[in-house]
Amino acid sequence: MAKKQAGMTRREFLRNTGLATGAVALAGLAPTTTLTAQAGEQKIGAQLIGKLEGPELVLDPAKWPKKFGEAPALAELVKAGKLPPVEKRIPEEPMVVKPLHSIGKYGGTWRRGFTGPGDAENGNRIVSTDKILFWDYTGTKVMPCLAKDWKVSDDGRVVAITLRKGHKWSDGQPFTVDDFVFWYEDVYMNKDIQPSPHPDFMVNGKPGRLYKRDDYTVVFEFPEPNYLFVDILAGSTAMGGGQATQQFFGRTMGAYMPAHYIKQFLPKYSSRDEVDKKAKAAGFDGWLSYIKNRWDWHLNTELPTLGPWRTVSPANTPTWGLERNPYYYGIDSEGNQLPYIDKINMGLAENLEVLNLRAIAGQYDLQERHTGMGRIPVFLENRSKGNYDVRLDPALNGSDATLQVNHAYEGDPEVAKWLHNRDFRRALSLGIERDQLNETFWLGIGVAGSIIPADSSPYSPGAEWRKKWSTYNPKQANELLDKIGLTKKDSEGYRLRTDGKGRLRIEMQTSAGAFIPHTQVAEMIKEHWKKIGIQADAKELERGLFFTRCKANEHQIAIWANDGTEVLYLFPRHALPVDPVEALLGHPIADWFASNGKAGKAPADPEMLKALEMFRSAGAKKTAQERYKVAQEIFKIIVDNQFSIGTVGQSPATMGVRIVSKKLGNIPAREVNAQHARTPCSSHPTTFFFKS
Repeated sequence: MAKKQAGMTRREFLRNTGLATGAVALAGLAPTTTLTAQAGEQKIGAQLIGKLEGPELVLDPAKWPKKFGEAPALAELVKAGKLPPVEKRIPEEPMVVKPLHSIGKYGGTWRRGFTGPGDAENGNRIVSTDKILFWDYTGTKVMPCLAKDWKVSDDGRVVAITLRKGHKWSDGQPFTVDDFVFWYEDVYMNKDIQPSPHPDFMVNGKPGRLYKRDDYTVVFEFPEPNYLFVDILAGSTAMGGGQATQQFFGRTMGAYMPAHYIKQFLPKYSSRDEVDKKAKAAGFDGWLSYIKNRWDWHLNTELPTLGPWRTVSPANTPTWGLERNPYYYGIDSEGNQLPYIDKINMGLAENLEVLNLRAIAGQYDLQERHTGMGRIPVFLENRSKGNYDVRLDPALNGSDATLQVNHAYEGDPEVAKWLHNRDFRRALSLGIERDQLNETFWLGIGVAGSIIPADSSPYSPGAEWRKKWSTYNPKQANELLDKIGLTKKDSEGYRLRTDGKGRLRIEMQTSAGAFIPHTQVAEMIKEHWKKIGIQADAKELERGLFFTRCKANEHQIAIWANDGTEVLYLFPRHALPVDPVEALLGHPIADWFASNGKAGKAPADPEMLKALEMFRSAGAKKTAQERYKVAQEIFKIIVDNQFSIGTVGQSPATMGVRIVSKKLGNIPAREVNAQHARTPCSSHPTTFFFKS
């Protein structure tokens, strides 16, 4: 029997908000049988969540192959004299990958869907072996990537990265330590481009520096111990994101750039007039906006890259087209240059409904991005017809729809007063019936509770913190609201502002196109909060406007996933306001943190200040166990104060619903689903292949 909540059943709520029971109605493709939450959970758990597996790197040079193979198309170019032989294109010290199941076959075009230029992560995550270091397929072990090796000094102040001899850019030019020095001296230290140091390249608020030790060794040095920096280089961070993410949210990070190409766009190497003239001729307002476009791998087809595929048709066209990089530095365990697949074509989908319809029809070969969890019953019904399998990869993050409270909000002093009140936030959390959200939007396969990661994560403070202030208790919520002075109500039972200006209204801002329908989640929470006398409004915005408004400090509560926080130090922006690029918990606070107090605004809450100070100190902790303990204490502070309010997580909702063509080989039964592992890239998509 369907639960009732706020005067309507689950079925009624879904109908009223435009959703079908169990899945979105997709042009008559509703399943012939409806999966209940319980039946869906059992079936999914038994059949769709497989064993975590993946390819492995061969690290012993004695076991590296001595002969090399290449794709037939490249062999033809070599024969025609248009490319050097494969042994001259790969490094002397390549990355050697042992495929999951078998040596693959060359050829084919991988068909995917994407939603436009703002969907850069759709491709970023596939080519992320352009990172300095990487995480293995389990997401627990740092591995070499662009770097052949690394070493941390005993005092933790120096991290030395050794590059691979003979490594080349996609245009055949050498990739060297000088590309790191160029990035540091001419880009990162350029105040026009990077006005202030980034927290990823700081320790205890003090900036690090980069220098060349020799032709193959680049050194990152800090004024204090920074044992965390290796993890930062391997993670989904500004410093460790790789070339593919240098455009993401305007980042200038990644720690290297193709100096031989980018120099032409900098005033230093000609003149300001010259680069501005070049920019305006290309349709840009000046050299700064132009250079950011030129280092953007998904828009600039001329940009030399290091990843396995390079852009040949930009992402601002109906087809984002990628083709193999003939100088890619990876080979399989038999010496065949990777990737196996020749091309990736991502077709523009007008909206998520269209993208999911195409996935259901079998028009994509492998799609894990934007395939909605609510569509699982429909995907299952159409597997045979579409010739695909459905695989689920649950994530470890605690909340796929997190209420990120703006702790720097000032727009409405009355609303700000309550958002900054701990008991008010606790009451809001206690007023949410998470089990109903789980049943309705997660098909019952998520885990309800706070924002903490899964119990299996070493960063988790313990299972008891999943429930703290995070279970449905409207009686206690009402008592807290009365206690803090919100006692007066209007004729409809809504609480009144204490400044005499009518009903207290809280706005929840959502983004269109989220992996979970955040707007509908907000609408249901709005119904829940009626029982505690709080009027809430859901406001859906286009993704770019969503972040622009947050950057301007105009939002009250922003709903977003807290993916990445399962490894707190590698993607902390969804747990604490530390990254000025994206700080839904308060941009002024993140600006203050990143600038070491020179800009922005310090948090007024002493508990948040304490959490930020603990986070800043983590880099000095020598062992991982020491850092785990600090992270656990930070999570306790976050949950006790409800800095952000969790709902339902640990589900496959965020990039964990994989639609896989039966034509593909070397596909893991289960992939690690984590921001720091750049899902799906820890599974090495370079080894995927078409069986026929």
